[in-house]
Amino acid sequence: MSAPALVLDLFAGPGGWSEGLRSLGLRDVGIEIDPAACATRTAAGHTTIRADVAAYPTAPLDGKVSGLIASPPCQTFSAAGLRAGNDDMDLCHQGLDDIARGSDTRPALRAACADPRSLLVVEPLRYALDLRPGWIALEEVPAVAPLFAHVAGILRGIGYSVWTGVLNAADYGVPQTRRRALLLASRTRTAAPPEPTHAKDPGPDTLFGPTLAPWVTMADALGWGATDRPVPTVTAGGGKSGGPEPFPSSARKALMDAQRRGSWVLHTNRDQRPDGNRQTADPHGAPAPTFTAKAGSQWVLRHSNRRNATVRRADEPAATLLFAKASNDVSWEKEGSAGPESVRITVPEAAALQTFPVGYPFQGTKTRQFEQIGNAVPPLLASAALRALVSNALEAAA
Repeated sequence: MSAPALVLDLFAGPGGWSEGLRSLGLRDVGIEIDPAACATRTAAGHTTIRADVAAYPTAPLDGKVSGLIASPPCQTFSAAGLRAGNDDMDLCHQGLDDIARGSDTRPALRAACADPRSLLVVEPLRYALDLRPGWIALEEVPAVAPLFAHVAGILRGIGYSVWTGVLNAADYGVPQTRRRALLLASRTRTAAPPEPTHAKDPGPDTLFGPTLAPWVTMADALGWGATDRPVPTVTAGGGKSGGPEPFPSSARKALMDAQRRGSWVLHTNRDQRPDGNRQTADPHGAPAPTFTAKAGSQWVLRHSNRRNATVRRADEPAATLLFAKASNDVSWEKEGSAGPESVRITVPEAAALQTFPVGYPFQGTKTRQFEQIGNAVPPLLASAALRALVSNALEAAA
């Protein structure tokens, strides 16, 4: 009898993990509660069950799941949220221990949490223990790493090989220095992190072949290297009901002209520094050089309407893309003596920086589309993480 072929994707979102699997020739079934994300998945051809992961029963899936994927909602643990998850961390650890002992205390723990969503981080373990899939892949913001380490200990106790740690998406070809905690587990193989394909400083070639490729830049991802390539435009407008391109053609033309001169930077929000400088955090912990804009020539991408923001040049990867309530403020901005000139970032631009395929059919209002992009796993990171775990299935399909 062949092994069950179902890959179950919890908190499936618009399909970041699904696209990663699809690139490997496999498919999943996603459980997702958000109607806009479900509509996106359906439009993209991904099988979806619209349901609450925390309320969905595991019994009907018993014996049918070969792989388990999960990216629990990160808002309560992320820098973009209120970090209520930090206050709820002990309750989440208790929930993991209780589930491992076969005691379902989730209702009481959820009621005690500062934000009930925090406890969703324990759901993947419930599914894993009930279904015992061949492999498991979990992803979250780095703040959840201690909880993933806890899950790893429980899984090792029942026979899984487990690796957990924090990866930088830029090391796998994603044009963002997006850092995420991952847990990879297998019942049949030694779990290990995926080998990086890119590096900030690849170094010279060796006798054994080329070194890693350099990080992919925003300009690379958006196709801004050729002078005859236009800047992408919005085709559905910025309002909830669509409409014409919401920015004057002169602004989009000025943006394109600046791009051709190589004067692009990405500007993302950060709390104001006491000295007023714009500065970004390097993915390895050291601050990147502060970029000083030249009047009338520099464009930045700003995540909010605050004065100070992280700055990235177009010849660098973006910082982590975050789209929340202020997504309407995410825009390319030209800073000069005459004041800023703004052109809002488009959904296709944001999707490209997240490595979704060109034309990916995001659904819902413009704000909901941006939120889906920002919350998704970059498909390129997903495929890198999954490749070794799903190798048995790939060999069987060959």
